[in-house]
Amino acid sequence: MEGPSNGGLLYHEVQEGKLCAVHCVNTVLQGPFFSEVDLAVLASDLDQKEQQVMLDGSNAFSGDFLSVGSYNVSLGGDFSIQVLQRALEVWDLQVIPSDSPIAEASKYDPELENAFICHLQDHWFCMRKINGEWYNFNSLYPAPEHLSRFYLSAYLDSLKGSGWSIFIVRGNFPKECPIPASDANNGFGQWLTPDDAKRISVSCNQLQAPTAGESSSQPMNPSPSEADTIEEQEERDLRAAIAASLMDLPSFDTAKNDDGDAGSSTSKSSSDPAGNDDTVRSDADPNEAVDAKDEKLVS
Repeated sequence: MEGPSNGGLLYHEVQEGKLCAVHCVNTVLQGPFFSEVDLAVLASDLDQKEQQVMLDGSNAFSGDFLSVGSYNVSLGGDFSIQVLQRALEVWDLQVIPSDSPIAEASKYDPELENAFICHLQDHWFCMRKINGEWYNFNSLYPAPEHLSRFYLSAYLDSLKGSGWSIFIVRGNFPKECPIPASDANNGFGQWLTPDDAKRISVSCNQLQAPTAGESSSQPMNPSPSEADTIEEQEERDLRAAIAASLMDLPSFDTAKNDDGDAGSSTSKSSSDPAGNDDTVRSDADPNEAVDAKDEKLVS
């Protein structure tokens, strides 16, 4: 029986500068296979070939194209999808847009694939299946985050809805990194067991949780556990809002006075010790407040 790739370890790279394209390629391959210099060489080669095609053609806009500089690497270090494709082609891997006809099956069964590359603006990251389990290798995360198969599908749909470009990577992925881990110290790469990755993710999520009174925006890509917490908090906030709105409603006696009922002028005050039993206390628990008002409306 074939053993787990890389001895069961996960290779992850933490964001360094604007090298997310490098991190993305390496985590797809699960090893420090490429550096920023390697991708820059591929980008330069692509630029030269594209410029030669424009010079050989009769395109009226070739002069504008040649004056731009590079379409495959920005001054900030962001690389084009063509560069990532060339890098992965070295390992006989194919990069396919998710909206391609040959990628139709992945829309319904994404877990049958082995890797996805995601891009928005100037950020790249990959999701990769390792030893039968899916992980998010976003370099903005301190460690790879485990993804259930159900969450993988929902997460991909969410990314597409937010404008992310999704690419599928197919082919024979390397089973072992040819570079010994002891010689692979590139400053931002690390080898982790799945348990270590989980421990690091949980620890960092706890440290980054906002304290009371602090305003904080939600993370761009919340983990499944964070999504559950957010949903529970939203439900509590909703119940509290309903309770507050019900406490602001006028009592039936007050409503009668507003309608001109002369016999209702002696309505009970909420401050009367023998006062209205259906008045909701301002310090009541929100859930109790909802129940009390529901009973009042029924009666």
